[in-house]
Amino acid sequence: MAIKLDDKRAIVAEVAEVASNAFSAVLAEYRGMTVGDMTNLRVKAREGGVYLRVVRNTLARRAVEGTDFECMQEALVGPIVLAFSQEEPGSAGRVLKEFAKENEKLVIKAVSLGGQLLPAEDIEKLAKMPTYEQSLSMLMSVMQAPISKFVRTLNEPHTKFVRTLAAVREQKEAA
Repeated sequence: MAIKLDDKRAIVAEVAEVASNAFSAVLAEYRGMTVGDMTNLRVKAREGGVYLRVVRNTLARRAVEGTDFECMQEALVGPIVLAFSQEEPGSAGRVLKEFAKENEKLVIKAVSLGGQLLPAEDIEKLAKMPTYEQSLSMLMSVMQAPISKFVRTLNEPHTKFVRTLAAVREQKEAA
């Protein structure tokens, strides 16, 4: 099915805009997947904050030019679905990794993060990246640890004194 030149320009502009604002991208081959499977993948991607698009490879190459994902141009071969993480870096990796477990016809081809092309095996690392909330809670626990340790240290002499008095009282009651 031929696409008109204006439609091609619109597709390239849309994908380029998403790619310029995305944190990470994942390329996957969808050869042999049914329409129902692709619909399920799109629903999961939408829920996970992932922009998912099937684009012709030549249009995708033009769309990623000048973005951090320009390194993916060599991997654009065959029937490819592009997934861009829009909310957090690991969301595209999590969605596609989980879906690939259920559907063996979805094959991860490449991962891009921070302008670097990573092998498909690194999808595991991308998927395990913490979410924004998880990162924030880890940061807060690290910031809170020295203060709580300081408070426990200040409180320890009083606690030890009370324990000593209780031991003396128990000793006198026993005698």
